[in-house]
Amino acid sequence: MSDKRLQGKVYALSIHADYGCRHSGVCCNVGWDVPVELPVYRSLSEAHAAGRLKVSEAATGLAPFIEEPDLPEEAAAMFQRHESGACVFFDQGSSLCIVHRDLGEPALPSTCRHFPRVAVRDPRGTFITLSHFCPTAASLLFREDVPLVVVERPVAFPPADYEGLIVAADDLPPLLRPRVLMDDEGYTAWERHMVAVCAAGLSPESVLATLARDARVLRSWSGGGGSLYGAVAQLPRDVIAASPHDTLAASDVAFAEIMRCVPYDRRPEPDEDGLAAAYDTHVRLEWPRFGGPLSRYIAAKAFASWTAYQGRGVLSIVRGLEAALALVRVEAARQCRDAAAPLDADRLKEAIREADFVLNHLAIGEDLATAWSVVETE
Repeated sequence: MSDKRLQGKVYALSIHADYGCRHSGVCCNVGWDVPVELPVYRSLSEAHAAGRLKVSEAATGLAPFIEEPDLPEEAAAMFQRHESGACVFFDQGSSLCIVHRDLGEPALPSTCRHFPRVAVRDPRGTFITLSHFCPTAASLLFREDVPLVVVERPVAFPPADYEGLIVAADDLPPLLRPRVLMDDEGYTAWERHMVAVCAAGLSPESVLATLARDARVLRSWSGGGGSLYGAVAQLPRDVIAASPHDTLAASDVAFAEIMRCVPYDRRPEPDEDGLAAAYDTHVRLEWPRFGGPLSRYIAAKAFASWTAYQGRGVLSIVRGLEAALALVRVEAARQCRDAAAPLDADRLKEAIREADFVLNHLAIGEDLATAWSVVETE
């Protein structure tokens, strides 16, 4: 780990900038395989053998680690889980990680240290958004105490060697459109423009319609009349008004596209019965009340976007934002169907959590970007 890498600038959205774990325990109970790097494995094994680290009472009798030949690359072991799916080092009573509690954050495997951060490190610096599968992260979308902007040096994310998408200095920058690259200054301007549109108090559908228009305008830039940065500054000031969807039909199409990007062994069992009726009865009329959190969710997907580097242009980025919101609609209908009740803040929060679980933890990001990039040739 070089000092230079750690001294780079760090950026986040203002709504995420003061993130702190509230110990919901969700990430420790979801049944994930957590790889443990060799140095961490050695130190934890020594602490366990010395009695300084013990598994939870619920896991008494279980070995703390899974040690087998076919482990992920650079993993010496994985944390064991008990029947409930919880990590053996999760204390159900306090909802605390025993490793973190007894040995400190540096003792954790990198997966545990970095969740729910979703990072992009490129020549401009490190850009961090969050996976809203984390309940604490999801709750930050509902805050109204800070304006939605990009901030530098967020207190929650000091300079560090964050895991994520690493873009080296000699790697290509994002594409504006197929065969035309953006420059760092131009891409930064576009990224901040997307966040600014999300912060403009529009409905989420109007945010997406405006960004789709702006992406089409911007991709016509050829370089002869000025910089890409200047082209972003000259994008139209008016907005494109769009109404909430009357039906779930278009969102169902996006949902199916996303599910095709989830490996078969991770794909949830089909559960779409009654969703169209639930959307019409319980979601459609309540949806406009949540324009703020939904627009902030779009901003969180536009910022620190992996699709920018994995896709084929700015239209691909916007198509990914549309798909993310479509997935929230589907999951909101599922929450309301199961509760037989109208959409409210708690059910929307759960819908966002489920959407990000699929997008960030089940689907293959490169496959999503490839699917969304079809719009570049339509």
